[in-house]
Amino acid sequence: MRRFIDPAAYEAWYRTPRGAWIGRAEFTLLMRLLRPTSGDTLLDVGCGTGYFSRRFADSGLHVTGIDPDAAMLAFANSRSANVQYMQASALRLPFRDHAFDYASAITSLCFIEPPTLAIAEMQRVSRHAVVLGLLNRHSLLYYAKHDQGGYKGARWDGTRDVRQWLEPFAPTVETEIRSAIFLPGGNLFSRTIERCLPTRLPYGGFLAVKIQRRL
Repeated sequence: MRRFIDPAAYEAWYRTPRGAWIGRAEFTLLMRLLRPTSGDTLLDVGCGTGYFSRRFADSGLHVTGIDPDAAMLAFANSRSANVQYMQASALRLPFRDHAFDYASAITSLCFIEPPTLAIAEMQRVSRHAVVLGLLNRHSLLYYAKHDQGGYKGARWDGTRDVRQWLEPFAPTVETEIRSAIFLPGGNLFSRTIERCLPTRLPYGGFLAVKIQRRL
C-alpha cells in the first residue's frame, strides 16, 4: 500500500531540475514503447497527482486515471480538465473487458500486492498493450534512495521478477523491457551519459515494461 504522500509536495518535485529530467526521460521511454495513435484511450492505474495522466493526455490520448487515494484525486482534478479521474482499486478495476486501448501503471505497482492480480486486471481491460513503470532493484537509484523519502515502503523489482510475474500470460502476450535513469543525480554528466547508453541495458533505476497481446 502506498504510504501517505502530500500531493502538492509530490507534484512540486517534478518541477525541480532533477525531477523534471527524470519525469521527461521516463515518459519518453514509455511513449517509445507504446507508440499510440492520437485519439487512443488509456487507463492510468494508480495515477496519483495525475502527472503522467496529463502528459499522456497532452500527447493526444483520451485518458482515464484511477487511484484509491481521494486526496491525490482531488489534487489531480484541480490540475487538469482533459483527464477523467475516479476512485478505484487496481485489484478490481470497474470497467468492462477491453474497455481501453492501453493501460499504464507508473511506479504505482511498486505499492500494490499482489502485482500479478493488478497486471491481470490491466490486461483484462486493455485491447492492445499494458505498460508498467517499475523501480529497478539492480540500479544505482536503489542504492542511493531505497526506503527514503517518497520511495519509502516501495517494492523494488528486477527483470527476473517481471518475467516470473508474466509466466501465466506467456502464451498470449509478448514482453519488451527497457530502462532509463542510469545515473540518477540529474546533473549535466548524468544527462549526457543517459543519452549514450542503450535502453536495453537492465540497470537503469526506472524499468519500463510493455506487455502486448500476440496477434
